[in-house]
Amino acid sequence: MSTDRFASIQRKTIIYFIVIGCFALFGFRLFQMQIIEHESYSEKAANNAIKGIELTPLRGVFYDRNMNVVVSNVPAYTLRITPAEYDTSLNKYLEAVLGEEPGYINKILYGNRLFSKYVPIRIKRGIDFKVVSWLEENEEHLPGVDYIVEMQRGYPAGIRGSHMFGYTKEISPALLEKHKEYYKPGDYIGYSGIEKAYEKFLRGKKGYEYVLVDSRRREIGRFKNGAEDVPSVKGDDLVLTIDSDVQRAAEEALKGFRGAAVAIEPKTGEILALASAPDFDLNEFSYVTSKDYLQKLYNDPDKPFFNRATMAANPPGSTFKPMEAICALNTGTITTATTFTCRGGQDFYGRYFKCDAVHGTLNVIHGIEHSCNVFFYNLIYKIGMTKWDEYAKKFGFGQITHIDIGDESKGFIPTPEYYQKLYGPDWPKSIMASLGIGQGEVNVTPIQLAQYVSLIANDGVTYTPHLVRGYLTTDTKKLVPFSYKKIDLGIDSSVFNIVKEGMFLVVNGSGTAVSIKSKDIQIAGKTGTAQNPHGKNHALFIGFAPFDNPKIAVAVFVENVGFGATYAAPIAKKMIEAYLLKDKIKKENNSKVSDVKDKLIGESLAN
Repeated sequence: MSTDRFASIQRKTIIYFIVIGCFALFGFRLFQMQIIEHESYSEKAANNAIKGIELTPLRGVFYDRNMNVVVSNVPAYTLRITPAEYDTSLNKYLEAVLGEEPGYINKILYGNRLFSKYVPIRIKRGIDFKVVSWLEENEEHLPGVDYIVEMQRGYPAGIRGSHMFGYTKEISPALLEKHKEYYKPGDYIGYSGIEKAYEKFLRGKKGYEYVLVDSRRREIGRFKNGAEDVPSVKGDDLVLTIDSDVQRAAEEALKGFRGAAVAIEPKTGEILALASAPDFDLNEFSYVTSKDYLQKLYNDPDKPFFNRATMAANPPGSTFKPMEAICALNTGTITTATTFTCRGGQDFYGRYFKCDAVHGTLNVIHGIEHSCNVFFYNLIYKIGMTKWDEYAKKFGFGQITHIDIGDESKGFIPTPEYYQKLYGPDWPKSIMASLGIGQGEVNVTPIQLAQYVSLIANDGVTYTPHLVRGYLTTDTKKLVPFSYKKIDLGIDSSVFNIVKEGMFLVVNGSGTAVSIKSKDIQIAGKTGTAQNPHGKNHALFIGFAPFDNPKIAVAVFVENVGFGATYAAPIAKKMIEAYLLKDKIKKENNSKVSDVKDKLIGESLAN
């Protein structure tokens, strides 16, 4: 056999083996795909024919303490684009229909480019029904474009609660990266106030609906008739501690001012009202917030975003005097028999400090009643700086209250060490006189003052101030209460009784707040006028009622207006009456409406 023929046979044999090997390999792969991995490939094929639609759950609503809805859900339409199916040549048409500038859609799509192109991107929320109708009519020409019905926040109770309720906002890239196990691009998340603090309760659980789609990703029916669908679960409804009538009274009374008002139920620490002025309209934040409105808020010199109720730290003025009196009485430094004589002012360490009047000889009760500066100048020197600092902090000053919406200032309580660091070991002791009347470096917040007067009203016992009582279970709608820390100062009630007697006389005797004396309610309180080097004085008032069985404690702070008795005390009175005279006020209002109705019926409008 020739060499050439042998080589030819050998080549043919190799080719045969290669061909047979290829067929064997293909056969094995077919067997593997069709028999061994059948379930896996069936699932992949199903995934290509099935589209999962995310179902956004309803957000939990807010009830006030009387079970009136104060924050609700209102339906609204949202336009979405799924990038994998969308043709960007449609941008100009959609932007025209939406009333947006060219480039609006591309900007949003580019901002979400790092996420799956199969995840729908929210393009615009709150589109009107005309746009929805146009989308329906042109559905077959708009691949990757759809709309969903979502919920925006509504505020049916007629109260604003801007800083208290807070608002939701589209999740930022930074937060999305942090919480990507739940949120998707375009999701809304609680951004401030209760909405932020209780986000995990409010957001609910997402659901999924599965539909069959054709090769062009058009929906052609339900997958397994919805047997595999996962329903969304509504977020938990929250029951707040606020009373809508008290909140409304506070907001109306603060209109036109810069300031804050906080009311607390002394026995429980439940906040009945928390208002900060100026505020802003939460309806503007319920969906798409206009740039013009945001710019207006940011440029407003009165800072409407700033929550003065928890963040504004200012001198407390004479509202601090009851704390000083409690310190002196509880430490045995003074008794009700101890007196100081006021001649209109007094010299301390080479500086002369004035009083508002010549009060004569006073004990602690009448020192509080007449807000005598000379009495409390002397008292702080008798107590000493260390004890004064200890009791200020015992009442919660110089530290956060841990209110459940967060974002609060500690304020500031100076110490001897602070002044030593500032001035050296021989720091001027005349500074203490100013501290004795709530001036100087001491700074407190309205929420701290409200907690402080609650402690006075309830003999040194209360709970951490809070806005949320608990949540309602989704199935049974039973209240699951949250627990809050008890605060007990361990001070004998006899000490508080002495101080409360003085505060009673402030309003009902010949004190500084007799203008708010009420024939229906016995109110006790203390005015404060804090000096302000940058303009008019700040007005303050703390108080509680009824005197014998306190159910409401109030702190009011108004910036740059003047006397506490003139501006802050009347606001507190309105809040107290809104809570304790609720039925009487409603009856009077109904009577007024009835009178107007009677006059109009049968009368010509021309008259």
